[in-house]
Amino acid sequence: MASREVSTMIKQGFISDPSLSSLIHNKAISPKHIFSSSPTSSPSSSSPSSSSLSPPPPPAMFSSPGNRPTLFEMMSEEQLREAQQTTDINRRRLHEKLTRVLAKNPNFIDGNIGVAMDGTCDGLGLGGLVFGSGGDVKLTVSARDGFKVSMDVHRRVLTEKSRFFAEKLTTDGAVAQSVEICDCDDVEIYVEAVILMYSSSRDLKRMLMGEEVPRVLSLLMVSSAIMFEAGISACLEYLEAVPWSEEEEERVICCLSHLELHHHDDEVQVLQRVLSIQAPSTISLSLSIDQVLLKLLTGVLQAKDEKARKEMKTIIFRLLSEEDDSTTNTSDHRGGTRAAVNVVSKDTLYHLCHGCLSSLILCLSEAAAAAAATTTCMQDRGNIMGEIAREADNMRWIVDILIDRKMGDEFVKLWADQKELAALHSKIPTMYRHDISGITAQLCIAIGIRGQILVPRSTRYTLLSTWLEPLYEDFGWMRRACRPSIDKKLVEDGVSQTILTLSMPQQQSILLKWFDRFLNKGDDCPNIHRAFEIWWRRAFIRQQHYAVQCAGAGAGAENHHSDDLQITTLHDIDYS
Repeated sequence: MASREVSTMIKQGFISDPSLSSLIHNKAISPKHIFSSSPTSSPSSSSPSSSSLSPPPPPAMFSSPGNRPTLFEMMSEEQLREAQQTTDINRRRLHEKLTRVLAKNPNFIDGNIGVAMDGTCDGLGLGGLVFGSGGDVKLTVSARDGFKVSMDVHRRVLTEKSRFFAEKLTTDGAVAQSVEICDCDDVEIYVEAVILMYSSSRDLKRMLMGEEVPRVLSLLMVSSAIMFEAGISACLEYLEAVPWSEEEEERVICCLSHLELHHHDDEVQVLQRVLSIQAPSTISLSLSIDQVLLKLLTGVLQAKDEKARKEMKTIIFRLLSEEDDSTTNTSDHRGGTRAAVNVVSKDTLYHLCHGCLSSLILCLSEAAAAAAATTTCMQDRGNIMGEIAREADNMRWIVDILIDRKMGDEFVKLWADQKELAALHSKIPTMYRHDISGITAQLCIAIGIRGQILVPRSTRYTLLSTWLEPLYEDFGWMRRACRPSIDKKLVEDGVSQTILTLSMPQQQSILLKWFDRFLNKGDDCPNIHRAFEIWWRRAFIRQQHYAVQCAGAGAGAENHHSDDLQITTLHDIDYS
C-alpha cells in the first residue's frame, strides 16, 4: 500500500498510528487518561436502575494497551452507549408507568402484595422490577429483549378472574408455584391487566376513565389472551361510551375482528356504532342499505335549495368514490383479498336514471307546447328552462356515478334509444335544451378519451346517429352558457375519438355531414378536424398502401405455399 494512502487512513482514524502506539507502549500516554471506568457494584446489592446507569465495560478490542482506538471502533462504542441509554430510559419510563398503575388500584396494594419497586430479580439477566412479596404465586412477565417484571400474587385472585391462570396454576392435579409469560410485546399492559384483577367489576370501568383508546385496545387484547372476562367487558363498555377519531375507529374494528368476541353483547354494542348489526333476537326496524341510499340520492335530486343540492352532490360523489377505492383489492384480517363492494346497487342507480328520463320527457313536452303557444309569458318560459337544466344536471350526476363505478355500459344503449326525447329536443328552442347535449358530450368523453365505457360498435354508432346532430346544434350555446363547466377541447376530442372507433363507412357518413355543417356554422360547430384528417389518411392513403401490401402478400403466399410443399415432401421421404 502506498505511503500516502496509509497516511490518509491514519488521519481519518481507520487504522492506528504506529508512532502513537509506541508512545503508549512507552507510557508517554497512559491508557487511564483515555478511558475512565467506575467500580461496579455486585448484582445482589445494586438496583436495576443503578446497574443500568453504570458505564459498560470497555470492549475487548480496546483492552490492549498498545492499541489506540480507531474512528470505526469509537463509532461502534458510541452506538453501544446510545443503545444502552435508550434501554435505560425505556425501563425508567416503564417503572414510572407501573407506579402510576399501582397508585390507581389501592386494592392491589392492600392485598399484602407490597409496592417495592427497587428490588433486584435474581436471575433476570438484563434486569427487571420486583413488586414486593406476600403472595403465594410468583408471576413473571418477560419482554422480547429479556427485560422482566416479577410479582408475588394471590392464586385465589388469578384463578377466579382468569381461565388462563386457572389452567396454568393447576395442571394434572399439581399446584404450580410460579408462572412466566414470555415474549410479551408490552410488559406494562400485561402487568396492568393482572393488577386490574384485584378490582371489582364495578371499579374497572372507573379505572379506565381518562385512558386513550389505543391503550384500552391493547388492554382488551391482553385481557382476551389471558381470558380475563371482567377486563374484556370493562374495555368494551369503555369503547362503547367514548368518541373515536377516524384512525381510532379503524383500529377498533380491526382489533375486534381479530379477537372475534361474538359471545359478548358488549362487542355488538360497540360495532353497532359503525355497522348495521343486531342481536339475533332483535326485530329489525331499520331500512336496508339500498333503501337508505335510494332515499338519500332521491332527496338530493329533488332538493329545493340549489346551493345545498350542488354541495351534497359533490359530497356524496366523493364518499362513493372513497368507498370504492377503500374496498378494491384490500386484504381482510385473515390475510385474504376481498373484491370491491358496491354500496349503491346498479338497480338503484338505473331506477333513478329512468326517473330522470321521464322528467326530461315531461319537461321537453311542456317546453314544446310553450314554444308553440303565443301566449306563454316569460316567467313560465324561465321556469321551464330551469326545470330542464335541473333534470339534465341530475342526469349527468347519476351518469358520473355510473361511470365512476364502471356501470355505464347499459346507460349508453339506454340513451342511444331515446328517439322520443331526441324528437322533442328538435322542436324546442336551443336555449331550453342545450343542457341535455351535455349528457352526450359526457358519454363521448368517457368512451373516446378515458376508455371508461366499453360498448359494441353498433351501440356507439346508434348513440352518434341519435344525438350527434343535436350536439352540433347546441354546441354554440353550450360554450357560451356553460363556459365554466364545459371544456370545449375535451368535448371535441371525445367526439373525434368516438367517431374514429367506428367502421370506415360509418366514419365517412358522419364526417361528411360534419364537413358541410362546419363550413356553414364555424365556431358554433365542434371542430373535429383531427378526426377528419385521420379519416382522410385512412380513406385515401392507407387504402392504397393496403392494396399494394395485399398484392405483394399474395405473391409471397404462392412462394411460401411452394416451400411448404417441398418441406412436406421431405418429411414424407422414407429413410429406412
